[in-house]
Amino acid sequence: MASSLLRGRRIITKILSTSPKFPPNSYPVSQSNQNPSPQLPQIQNPSRVLQVCVFSTQFPEYEMPSVTWGVVQGRKEKLVSRVIICDYLKSLGIITDELESLELPSTVEVMRERVEFIMRLGLTVDDINEYPLMLGCSVRKNLIPVLGYLEKIGIQRSKLGEFVKNYPQVLHASVVVELAPVIKSLRGLDVEKEDIGYVLMKYPEILGFKLEGTMSTSVAYLVSIGVNPRDIGPMVTQYPYFLGMRVGTMIKPLVDYLVSLGLPKKILSRMLEKRAYILGYDLDETVKPNVECLLSFGVRKESLASVIAQYPQIIGLPLKAKMSSQQYFFNLKLKVDPEGFARVMEKMPQIISLNQNVILKPVEFLLGRGLPSGDVAKMVVKCPQLVALRVDRMKNSYYFFKSEMGRPLQELVEFPEYFTYSLESRIKPRYNRLQNKGIRTSLNWFLNCSDQRFEERLQGDYIEPERSGPSFCMGGKLELPGSEIVSDDEEEESDNEVLYKRTVSL
Repeated sequence: MASSLLRGRRIITKILSTSPKFPPNSYPVSQSNQNPSPQLPQIQNPSRVLQVCVFSTQFPEYEMPSVTWGVVQGRKEKLVSRVIICDYLKSLGIITDELESLELPSTVEVMRERVEFIMRLGLTVDDINEYPLMLGCSVRKNLIPVLGYLEKIGIQRSKLGEFVKNYPQVLHASVVVELAPVIKSLRGLDVEKEDIGYVLMKYPEILGFKLEGTMSTSVAYLVSIGVNPRDIGPMVTQYPYFLGMRVGTMIKPLVDYLVSLGLPKKILSRMLEKRAYILGYDLDETVKPNVECLLSFGVRKESLASVIAQYPQIIGLPLKAKMSSQQYFFNLKLKVDPEGFARVMEKMPQIISLNQNVILKPVEFLLGRGLPSGDVAKMVVKCPQLVALRVDRMKNSYYFFKSEMGRPLQELVEFPEYFTYSLESRIKPRYNRLQNKGIRTSLNWFLNCSDQRFEERLQGDYIEPERSGPSFCMGGKLELPGSEIVSDDEEEESDNEVLYKRTVSL
């Protein structure tokens, strides 16, 4: 048996040494149809030789050294290995159409290791089919280094599978050349170290950004319009997507449009610092239609800036449906006509998102105190904050008004803001001070002022005449009651600063 095997090997050696030469990496399709060389000796045991040749072709790794198989294997061996691996992948339900141009490992065992490693992360066959190129990543050269680095910078091990599912391209990245510089750049933007993982989970595509590209230009533009550089980090943590937005086509057109409505850049920059997601509102599809919607419902053009400053989210809501519903509700239940509803929107645009059951409770409380529905409607239009108050707080203030002050209900109709002040910290102390001095004034006079102004009024030798509250008109001055005794510091404040202090509720 041994001598027969030795004799077969010698015959094969002689065949190979005397067979015609072929160019490198090219193999004849079949030698059975070619004329055999007359010098070749007769093979005594052809079946044995065929068995040895087939074994050598199909499983070359058993006879070849463990080096880069692409160098050692010829084209035919590569094709055979690819067919075997693809058959294995197909047996798992993996579609191999996109793997034609991908260099695959030489053995099924190596591919099985990759598939099992990926599936241990929590990915399924469907996830692999979504991005089959991940099968070209080596476990030791790609998967382990990348996943280890991601875990190191704050992504929990239990969420690595979800991260890879959302952004499988990360498996091809170099930790040193591509990933680490992006993380360093985020830290340079003042993103806290413990927030890095949170930012990446929200927007994993950030790992593929070029540092000198969109990310740097977005930050530079926002800083140029007044955003505090120290607030860029919190903005990235809240809404990292703006780092991938182009300035010329997305950010700048939105900023220019909001400024054209009357919003000063200082106010707009403060809005963006607190609510960076405003940058994600589509200008043509969402923002402009919402502004037109506000105008169509009676909101005055000069009040648009104030409305947006008070409630920036309003330009990104499904506004038409919400306003139609709330306007109908106000008219039906609160007896507030459309014009009154527009005034409510100007003073408190948050009303558009307030639950109707919440709105009804304070209104029903006022109606239960004997106030006519028409007066309650006037109170709501004059002070929309009423509909957002807690009823138990209103009860305490009302009982103090009736039992201690003993004043007529008409004063509440004229000054509904009474319910918005704290009973313990403002109403009671100031009322007691007035009682001790024997002064009787309106609710507006002793409540609608700062502590300093109240002291000045108590020390004055005359009763300061009552005036309406502060009013703001875009393009004009902010007129305050008692402007003749406003301090010098208040007079020096710009219109933008006053607008920010009095109308922005961030």
